[in-house]
Amino acid sequence: MRLFMLTIIWIWSFQLIAQEKPNILWITIEDTSPQFIGCYGNKDAQTPAIDKLASEGVLFNNAFSTGTVCSPSRTAIITGVKTYETGTGNHRSAIPIPDYIKGFPYYLQKQGYYTSNNSKTDYNVKNERAFIAACWDESSPNAGWWKRAKGQPFFAVYNFMDSHQSRTMTNTYEWYEDHVLKNVKNPIGENEFDMPPFYKDSPAMRKQFARVYNSIKLTDSKINKLLQRLEKDGLKENTIIFFYADHGEGIPRGKTNGINLGYRVPFVVWFPEKYEHLSPWGTGGVVSDELISFEDLAPTLISLAGGECPDYLKGRILMGNQRSPNTDHLILSSDRSDNGIDMVRTVTNGKYVYTKNFMPFMPEARYIRYMEIGDIKQQMRTDYKQGQLNEVQKRLFEPRPSESLYNIEEDRWELVNLIDDPEHQKMVKRMRKQLKKEMLQSRDVLLLPEYELNMVAKNIPPYAYRMEKEYAIKEIGKGAWMSGERGAKIAQKQAKNLSDPNKVVRYWASVGLRSQSKSDLNSCRADILKAIEDPYAPVAITAAAIAYNQWKNRKAELLLKSYCMDSNNDLALLSIHYLMYVEDKTPFVETIKASHEINGRDYNAKAAAIDFLGSIGLVPNNPSYSQ
Repeated sequence: MRLFMLTIIWIWSFQLIAQEKPNILWITIEDTSPQFIGCYGNKDAQTPAIDKLASEGVLFNNAFSTGTVCSPSRTAIITGVKTYETGTGNHRSAIPIPDYIKGFPYYLQKQGYYTSNNSKTDYNVKNERAFIAACWDESSPNAGWWKRAKGQPFFAVYNFMDSHQSRTMTNTYEWYEDHVLKNVKNPIGENEFDMPPFYKDSPAMRKQFARVYNSIKLTDSKINKLLQRLEKDGLKENTIIFFYADHGEGIPRGKTNGINLGYRVPFVVWFPEKYEHLSPWGTGGVVSDELISFEDLAPTLISLAGGECPDYLKGRILMGNQRSPNTDHLILSSDRSDNGIDMVRTVTNGKYVYTKNFMPFMPEARYIRYMEIGDIKQQMRTDYKQGQLNEVQKRLFEPRPSESLYNIEEDRWELVNLIDDPEHQKMVKRMRKQLKKEMLQSRDVLLLPEYELNMVAKNIPPYAYRMEKEYAIKEIGKGAWMSGERGAKIAQKQAKNLSDPNKVVRYWASVGLRSQSKSDLNSCRADILKAIEDPYAPVAITAAAIAYNQWKNRKAELLLKSYCMDSNNDLALLSIHYLMYVEDKTPFVETIKASHEINGRDYNAKAAAIDFLGSIGLVPNNPSYSQ
């Protein structure tokens, strides 16, 4: 009897302790920037549920996704590790990570939490199913807090897709009418909002852009229903609620671009009275300018649950007794999105956003199939070709600068690049130094071309490889930093690097030369033509792309055609990617058609082939031609 009573007391005590741990509800939405949410000052938006959370909780002005497209962002969230350390920054990919890097809900489970995910995962890790199984008690469209044991604290994620890019621009307008517009009460009209100034303010564009507002409005109504269910179940008074978007707005120039519009997200935390003491900011409509990165979410949640953070987590603990000191800047990154190869690194202090473009020969509105099939993107291309865009609007289709600096407090749409402004040179130098330091210290493994990254990943997780002596980060980083910089002196240095013993240094030399002017390339002709014969395929392909575009070199043309047909998807994608930005595409049409039909060709290479053909009008740009 005594043993029985002790057991009952132990179980009762365990349940009491468990109940003292806060429930945590995560409400995540897709592809949304704070500029389009009511509580962030947009008077045209209709987001009452989100606004109410903010009016009762804490609204964060300076919350940033670590990436600008969903799978890299979600991989950073779930692992708590930046994608340029794990190598998981390319959307989508399947990169091995060390066994000791767990999805952070695993550590919540160790503290007695029931973990549920409803239901998007989209993690860029190898063996994703096993990784997901270790994270969640249930990850499905039916998952929720109601399946936990009695008295068990929960961590529940609800992801709402209604503001996703597919709804706001990619799917047909008819699909939008059936799945969004018909489900919105009193939809926002096409003339009831301000157009961002980098878009032409025309009826055709307004028709498309109204989709953004109504998709977010539908999302808000679903959030309201979820919160009503939480309250009906008698759980709200024990639950801390997080609301945020996975990255910036899913419109041309936002999602996939390494600027503030791609990174900054709406972010609100609501505390019940019982747990108000955990908020260092207070509650009741507080607005915080504290810098927050998605890297901070894993350690914060583990700490809230009462666990200890593993050593590999470097983000800040944002709240509770173990709160970390504030930071004065964040480092962010943006890499390949589908068939749109790119590499961007960014520093922000909340007021200013500094960006380094490593491949600026491509515009912000570069070719990415999932965007090209959207009516809004096609309208923009038509307006551009017909000369109907002003200087600000045309910039989206022209090569990017090597670097940019925007004052977001005074220039929220990022229209005025201050990179050469004399009054801001101190800021530029500071942020440039911060970025270089971070890339070296973290040993940014995404400086490897994706072809090389995937070769490395066959034998060792890139997270571990980057710490090997073999990875010459100083030499590679120095060569890569020149990429994007323009001018005769830089071009000569890059031409010299084409003969460097390190193949990745040679790769960055060739990539850098791709952004040089025609006159500066002419002075490097002999070195570029020699590089076509480089034994390292990414160098030979890049040099060939330059030589063909610059001099119509026949040898370069043949080599590019050969690699477009290569069985290696990374090399085929790289070749087609370059050809989308050459002046004369005519000699490659039949090759690209044939490449598209190769058995085993992956989505990215096939999408690039369709983008190539679509760019010269050989296939229609609509969702039925997505692959």
